[in-house]
Amino acid sequence: MIETILLTIGFSAVLAFFIGIALAFFSQKFKVERDPKIDEVRGALPGANCGACGFPGCDGYSEAVATGRAPTTKCSVGGSATAETLAKIMGIEGGAAEDRVAVLLCQGAVNKTVSKGQYSGIPTCRAAKLSTGSVKTCAWSCQGFGDCTKVCKFDALAMEEDGLPHVNYDNCTGCGLCVEECPQKILTLVPRTRVGSIVLCSNRSTVKASVIKTCKVGCIKCELCVKSCPEGAITMVNGIPVTDYAKCTSCGICVQKCPTKCYKMLETDVFGTKKEVPVMEEAQA
Repeated sequence: MIETILLTIGFSAVLAFFIGIALAFFSQKFKVERDPKIDEVRGALPGANCGACGFPGCDGYSEAVATGRAPTTKCSVGGSATAETLAKIMGIEGGAAEDRVAVLLCQGAVNKTVSKGQYSGIPTCRAAKLSTGSVKTCAWSCQGFGDCTKVCKFDALAMEEDGLPHVNYDNCTGCGLCVEECPQKILTLVPRTRVGSIVLCSNRSTVKASVIKTCKVGCIKCELCVKSCPEGAITMVNGIPVTDYAKCTSCGICVQKCPTKCYKMLETDVFGTKKEVPVMEEAQA
């Protein structure tokens, strides 16, 4: 009995030895050489593995760049500096990565909107959207459960007492994870350097009375912004005023004319920069 066991063990050991030698031989014989640029590109990436580039993490993106399947400007976390480094590694003309940040297109704080009632379901925005359509009477409003804050890897989003997620623009990298996560689709990416006006409302109802009943700061479709813009930069699209930034001069007239104050200036009201916004005399009338 013992002899049989020892014989089996010995045979297994010899067999494993020869299999190991065979595997080592064939691994060298049929080895596929790894492009050294893949590791070089990978080393230049910030390593956030956020997936904002559209590839499975930094490893996937580095391989795609090294093999020419992806541009060098897709890493929003690394920004222009990383894009330039990748371009040098690949020996191509450098391109600038657009520095973008997230903006919430809603001001529906708990004290400014009307709730449908007490929600007792799963405390996530997606669950609330699926089960109730919206926990607020405004079907386009922020649900307030912070799904966006939970997927942010850069500590750039936080739920505040007003029931809305607030963006820390010093930390925001424009990765877009929050934009994808939001079931209401009221988060958008905007170039950090963009100036001009933007409407922080997503209510597409064309009935003025309906908007007023649901939110104190909703767009009531009065079109004063459209009519007062001296550059003709604002048009109504699906019930929402949209600014043509190629025409916008940041005059601020639309912001001052808006009766519900849902129109804001990106550079001052949203991003909070100290840049002075020129106000035309017509806006003061």
